[in-house]
Amino acid sequence: MTTSDPLIGMFLALAASGDQQVSPLVQLIPFALVLGIFYFVILMPMKKRQKKVQEFLSALKVGDKVVTSGGIYGSIAKMSEDAVQLQIAPNVRVDVSRAAIVGYQGQAPVVEASNS
Repeated sequence: MTTSDPLIGMFLALAASGDQQVSPLVQLIPFALVLGIFYFVILMPMKKRQKKVQEFLSALKVGDKVVTSGGIYGSIAKMSEDAVQLQIAPNVRVDVSRAAIVGYQGQAPVVEASNS
């Protein structure tokens, strides 16, 4: 049986060579490519974003005007290791988690708020 379509001929040749053994190294190549793509598309940008957020949170200081993930605007009145006290109005202060601060007032958020 002869065919003029080269694509069908290629599939028939692949089907006919099914009894030959393929090197295990050749079988790992697609897996390695998927892992490489996964690393460069997902993991590298995530690590960069985490580093940027960590640098932002460690650079906060008393007097900074910030926005929380809940949309509260205020200035930092007092800081502790894992909490921040925000002054949101004269004589009104609230304690929030340091991780709840997403950016400075008037600037794009450093931390992207999750929609879940």
